[in-house]
Amino acid sequence: MRKRVKWLLGSLAAVLAVSGGGYAVIAHPQRGAGGQEQREAGGLPPATAPVQRGDLSSGLQVEGTLGYAQERKLNAGGPGVLTWVAAEGSAVERDGKLYEVNGRAVRLMYGSTPMYRPLKSGDKGEDVKQLKRNLQALGYGTGLDPEDGVFTAGTATAVKRWQKAHKAAETGEVGKEDIAFASGPQRVRKSDSAVGDEPGPGKPVLTVTGTERIVRFQIDAAKAGAAKAGDPVTVRLPGGVTATGKIDSVGGTAAPDDKNGGAGGGGGGGGGGGGDQKAKVEVSVTFDKPAEVNAPDQSPVTVGLTGETRKGVLSVPVNALLALAGGGFGVQVVEDGRAREVQVELGMFGNGRVEVTGGALEEGMQVGIPTL
Repeated sequence: MRKRVKWLLGSLAAVLAVSGGGYAVIAHPQRGAGGQEQREAGGLPPATAPVQRGDLSSGLQVEGTLGYAQERKLNAGGPGVLTWVAAEGSAVERDGKLYEVNGRAVRLMYGSTPMYRPLKSGDKGEDVKQLKRNLQALGYGTGLDPEDGVFTAGTATAVKRWQKAHKAAETGEVGKEDIAFASGPQRVRKSDSAVGDEPGPGKPVLTVTGTERIVRFQIDAAKAGAAKAGDPVTVRLPGGVTATGKIDSVGGTAAPDDKNGGAGGGGGGGGGGGGDQKAKVEVSVTFDKPAEVNAPDQSPVTVGLTGETRKGVLSVPVNALLALAGGGFGVQVVEDGRAREVQVELGMFGNGRVEVTGGALEEGMQVGIPTL
């Protein structure tokens, strides 16, 4: 009686990651037309592939969205009518105008502490240090000691020089509505208010981001181990261009069915009801050479995760696996015009191959492959 070979093909019903890089496989043999398993006359498979020894990676590919870092809402510092606003997509650097209220410019200064009060002589604090650093960087505060954190008479003089340069009233004081602090240059993602609106204190005027290009994506929480901060990645950009980068952060759990990875993720892919309800983890990626990334904001990209790498292991194509009649898995070794089944233990899956161990397997052996 002719031997029937139960090829697994692509019908591995599930490959579930478990600790240590191993995998559990639930397999259902795929049968050909008329319910017959694929086979050739004489029991030989229709094609073969070699057993290979080498490094195997468990990396996977995920879909992400190209964006910018550190998205935030920029609120109005005081009441009035919005008379000018920076254009969407524009980049604003230190001392540049973000918007105007009643014709009075709100300018960008660098610092992590927000502008939460007016600054005047005698004030102390981190916000004063930030102001003095900016005045010094702009050339108005020569001789200032930014690290003492005190708004001195010298600080007031530097402020007056800054005000004079912008043809503003030379008060020597900085109002809460005069500047906005941010960590660095800002890109205007969108306007939240239009010229003529009265945003008022605490109401958003602009949505801004940093100018550094990043990618955001989500991954199933069960697979989050494949994404670790610092791991190298490749990003396929629109037009087929590939860029390298690394995982910057692996964040908290995201809402199910939100495909775009939180703020700045934008774009489609959310879908309606009945979507995937698996818990997701948000991940962000930075580029090794961000200046070379020129694709439009919110472009869809594909991120290749390196995952775990096993060194010097034997592997075969996944579709070479057999479901053995007595249970377990095997491959069909072809030698001297004959085929024989060899039972194997499965290890890590990656890039269409699977790690296999078994005393009868050697590098270079040919194993059977079904016709797809």
